[in-house]
Amino acid sequence: MEHLREICKFLKTLVDFLLCRRDRLPKRDPKPWDPPFDPSQPSPPISYPITSLEALASRSYLRSYHFPFNRASVPLPSSAAFLPPRRRILVCHDMKGGYVDDLRVQGSGNPGAYAIWHWYLMDVFVYFSHDLVTLPPPCWTNAAHTHGVKVLGTFLVEWDEGRVICDTLLSSKESSQMYAERLTELASALGFDGWLVNIEVNLDKKQVNNLKEFVHHLSCTMHSSVPGSLVIWYDAVTIDGKLAWQNKLNDANKPFFDLCDGIFVNYTWQEGYPKVSAVNAGNRRLDVYMGIDVFGRNTFGGGEWNSNVALDALKKDDVSAAIFAPAWVYETNQKPDFQTAHNCWWGLVEQSWGILQHYPKELPFFSDFDQGHGYHFSIEGFQVAKDPWNNISSQGFQPILGNPVNHNSSSTIEAFINFKDASYSGGGNITAKGSLMDNSFFSAKLFHGQLLLDDQPVYISYSVKVDENSLFGLHLELLSETNGRTCALIASDSESFTNAGLEYNIIIKPQIKSKVEDALAYPPWFIHEAVLTLGDYTLAGIYMVCTLKSRGLITIQNNKSSSQEGTLPETSGSSLYYASLGHISIRNKEDGTEYPPADLWVTRAQNILCISDSLGNKMLNLKLTWKLNEGSTTSFQRYNIYAQSGSGLQYLGLSRAEAFYVSDLSVYIGVTTLRFIIQVRGLDGTCQKLAESPYLDLTLED
Repeated sequence: MEHLREICKFLKTLVDFLLCRRDRLPKRDPKPWDPPFDPSQPSPPISYPITSLEALASRSYLRSYHFPFNRASVPLPSSAAFLPPRRRILVCHDMKGGYVDDLRVQGSGNPGAYAIWHWYLMDVFVYFSHDLVTLPPPCWTNAAHTHGVKVLGTFLVEWDEGRVICDTLLSSKESSQMYAERLTELASALGFDGWLVNIEVNLDKKQVNNLKEFVHHLSCTMHSSVPGSLVIWYDAVTIDGKLAWQNKLNDANKPFFDLCDGIFVNYTWQEGYPKVSAVNAGNRRLDVYMGIDVFGRNTFGGGEWNSNVALDALKKDDVSAAIFAPAWVYETNQKPDFQTAHNCWWGLVEQSWGILQHYPKELPFFSDFDQGHGYHFSIEGFQVAKDPWNNISSQGFQPILGNPVNHNSSSTIEAFINFKDASYSGGGNITAKGSLMDNSFFSAKLFHGQLLLDDQPVYISYSVKVDENSLFGLHLELLSETNGRTCALIASDSESFTNAGLEYNIIIKPQIKSKVEDALAYPPWFIHEAVLTLGDYTLAGIYMVCTLKSRGLITIQNNKSSSQEGTLPETSGSSLYYASLGHISIRNKEDGTEYPPADLWVTRAQNILCISDSLGNKMLNLKLTWKLNEGSTTSFQRYNIYAQSGSGLQYLGLSRAEAFYVSDLSVYIGVTTLRFIIQVRGLDGTCQKLAESPYLDLTLED
């Protein structure tokens, strides 16, 4: 009787699980690649999956018009080539079936599009959709690689059509190997790091050997083509060919685990399953990624705002975690808003497992705190666009803003990414504002680093706006095996910070290098520069620190970047504080990046389509490409694209590839020539002067 009850319990759990999976599938809206889409014809570039084995086998994607735009430009840092020997977090994004706003390679106009910016809390990111071959849009790979996070695509077969696909895929050893090689070719060409293999169909037992060959060959070819790459098996089909989620690593799925780099264990595991999985994995326990479904479908701890319960449990058995569908926060419209709820949810992950990624690790280092969306766009202090936008490829190194400290409990300072006020670069800045008590300070950690310093000078620059009553500084935490912990303060007025109680060992007074005044981004940015020469130390932390200069009349910024004045009662002992940090740059060259002259670039215009209306105005479409002459060893990852006619200059957008599609550019009557300027940006955040940048002149026919 007990045995029968256990069987009934299992069957009920299985039925509930399958119903949840069916319910989870989004209602599919028409996609840009649906017929009559022709991927060989010029059009604004999109990311799209491969939906048939025939398309995979034919290599047609590599001949697509969209392929060059979909190649990620940011390589994985050498320090992240191999996974660390500790518990890891894999994140499987699963956002509304994939390919939403992020499918538009050059970005879109939705500033509220879904994004992730908590890269310092993960090791592997999987881009997931319910298509056969899910290819990560390059924006995700660029952002993840910037932070040292590996990116995987997904190979998925499910439902009745999946059985038909497997009949072809697994028809022979040679067939299994060929399709594995096609997947490897795609990952290598597009610049991502491997695959999640998800076979969710019942198989004929005779097909299992060829499935094992597919997994083995995919792992071998990926490791050979992309060193440090990963192939992860999803816990679904067993070694007997049955679709039976085990929710643990055991004899039914371990043969697949043994052929690849890890297993994503299904997320309906129970107490004790992680320990069993760890024992069965032996010395590979860290390659076991126990699933956590944020939507909470029969997942341990219930998911949602209790997802950290499962993380806490996994820590005890020292296995890794696989977080599935963190877009729950976005899809369910958690209050009060996505930005706040997203930060709070990931804050639970940080509280449980701590920070996993460290940066800066190498020079140059640059961050403008851009999350890849906003309501305007700036370049070196000048606002070049004022329209809402999103493009995850624009993301720079993301600040932690962790463990903020108000030195006096009566202070109300908060630090946040500000998208409304003018930015120095990209679409946001870090703003600290609120009420600050006299002789107190506020501090927030920006970056958690592992940058080894030597005896050579390091040049630190940053852009700041402060009101007349506020002081802003950078506080550096430095560690040495021989000298212990040291703190350096970079601030123009160290005495005020001393009076406020901030402790430091080294004082560096920055020079105000320049003042950037822009009518669209008033008040001006002040660029500060400091030089740090300190060998045998590691830069372990960068903090922002805020204190008051004096009490009385103050100037603060409102959301429209205008000024207002106010006073606080003399009895309050506090004043309003306001400061914005626009960027931080750390480099080992005083003058920054050296840019190749314009004549070393080869620029071309292709697929030109110019349509005139009855008034003589034109609408222009074309593909713009550029490349350094052969023999040049310099490489870049980011370009700002402009169109110039006469004295007018129009910012068109950002490109992370050596190509940009100009779409529906209005050319007014009487304009016969256009110049397209490709402004190169270095890793240190500096930009080539427009007058010295590569360009292409185009003559328009009447």
